[in-house]
Amino acid sequence: MYERKLPVEVECGLHLFMEVLNGKWKIKLIWCIHLGINRPGELQRQMPKASRRLLDTHLAQLVEHGILSKITYDQKPFKAEYTLTALGETLIPVIESTAKWGETHREVLEPLVGPGNKADQ
Repeated sequence: MYERKLPVEVECGLHLFMEVLNGKWKIKLIWCIHLGINRPGELQRQMPKASRRLLDTHLAQLVEHGILSKITYDQKPFKAEYTLTALGETLIPVIESTAKWGETHREVLEPLVGPGNKADQ
């Protein structure tokens, strides 16, 4: 298991926010679960570029941080579902606002971060 080398900085809310949502796929996982996509296989299909192992790790961290709850069913084959907690629901307006900002500034940002930008070369 991964062992953190540096302590978590918690002196301000921004550090706490970044610690909870640090990870390429976490915000998209939260959004998909908000939309009703709550089974691991369904989430994997929404994010085919992410490995199942990484998604499982992100889901477990979001559960640990109280953003998601996990429901497991005692059946074969194994079945699990994720739902947003009340705390997780409070992130939805933040995600919507962030998405709106990205759309508003798409013309400036897309050439900088899109395929073929200088950072990729």
